Amino acid sequence: QVQLVESGGGLVQPGGSLRLSCAASGSIFRIDAMGWYRQAPGKERELVATITRGGSTNYADSVKERFTISRDNARNMVYLQMNSLKPEDTAVYYCKMNIWSSQPTMYYWGSGTLVTVSS
Repeated sequence: QVQLVESGGGLVQPGGSLRLSCAASGSIFRIDAMGWYRQAPGKERELVATITRGGSTNYADSVKERFTISRDNARNMVYLQMNSLKPEDTAVYYCKMNIWSSQPTMYYWGSGTLVTVSS
């Protein structure tokens, strides 16, 4: 089975930083694209950042220059470094990975980790 587990969420003051991690476990042959999404109460889930196997990144305009996505292919992990956090960054953050396992490539989601930015 494949499972994604996020960690690193919590309460932080505006202007602070957090580093989110997501680890994939199970029978994994290869992970293609990885990404982070977030969903705030009353809002739809939105793309935060993505990264390809080759390291190409893409960011939502709202987080560009503040957030950095990275990956460690050897450890099947993806990270999201969040700096200069704003209250509007408050949301549940989900990681997503496109994984080839015993089945053809499929997208997997973590259960989410809550990030709260508040004074």
